[in-house]
Amino acid sequence: MNRRAWILGLAAFGTIAIGVASLTDAQARRYKIAMLVKSLGNGFFEAARTGGEEAAKQLGNVDLIYTGPTAATAEGQIEQMNSLIAQRVNAIAVSANDPNALVAISKRAASRGIKVISWDSGIAKEGRLMHLNPSNTALIGRKQIEMMSATLGGKGKIAILSATAQATNQNAWIVAMKETLKDPKYAGLELVDTVYGDDQSDKSYREAQGLLTKYPDLKGIIAPTTVGIAAAAKYVIDQKLVGKVFVSGLGLPSEMAGYVKAGAVDTFALWNPIDLGYSAVFAAYQFATNKARGRAGEKVSIGRMGTITLDANLEAPMGEPFTFNKDNVDKFAKAF
Repeated sequence: MNRRAWILGLAAFGTIAIGVASLTDAQARRYKIAMLVKSLGNGFFEAARTGGEEAAKQLGNVDLIYTGPTAATAEGQIEQMNSLIAQRVNAIAVSANDPNALVAISKRAASRGIKVISWDSGIAKEGRLMHLNPSNTALIGRKQIEMMSATLGGKGKIAILSATAQATNQNAWIVAMKETLKDPKYAGLELVDTVYGDDQSDKSYREAQGLLTKYPDLKGIIAPTTVGIAAAAKYVIDQKLVGKVFVSGLGLPSEMAGYVKAGAVDTFALWNPIDLGYSAVFAAYQFATNKARGRAGEKVSIGRMGTITLDANLEAPMGEPFTFNKDNVDKFAKAF
């Protein structure tokens, strides 16, 4: 081998060696991403955790931290965020109990280099890089009115049993429901009240009781919360009101199958929380690795769910809600 060939070969080897070293360094770096949920023990978020773990496994270099307060309060989430800051996580994906109360702590996290995004229930824009909506707000609101109207034949008094009064997503859906009710085709439905069960089973049960005590001719309860819809359906069954009062809204198939079979619930809807948790973690990873910055019009990868585009408010929907009924609830109850 002549001297020139030897030098070129050595240079090529060096380039390959540097490339392998760089690749090894990139693969070796691990990222700590936290899923901060509204409260522990909630079936919706447990399903979302499964999706988050799927994303972490697929990405390969993510250590997922799943956490939340025991009660759905902003104070509890602030305490958890302080702990995550101390753990020096790379990103936090939070479903917020209060849109404004978490802004200050989120800014503190950002000042430490931690990327904060919200999903499911948002933090105010100034406190996060993006928000992942599970679906389109207008569609979610309309879907719930459509389901109840179909069940009641378009006539009757209805009420809404929500989660916390501060929940961003719940409030947006309620506004969308009220807008939908302005459509002349829903003129036979009368919304008489909106109450809040704070995403607690016992309180939601009592609120359902209060509604039916106050409005004995109430025909339907819409609960845009997995905790509230199950609690309201249970009250209807306990009080032997099946066939007289119907419950609808957003729920988990695994928790609602029995109520559907009992006749307390005709239809309900939800997006797949496994997909939502997966998408939230995948999106958080894009920010942790600086592949996403948080700008209007920016496209952000959410893995197997595709690509989302951030709007002017730095929000994007994951997909559309799906309707469950007696014909399909058992099939989906096996999954979530």
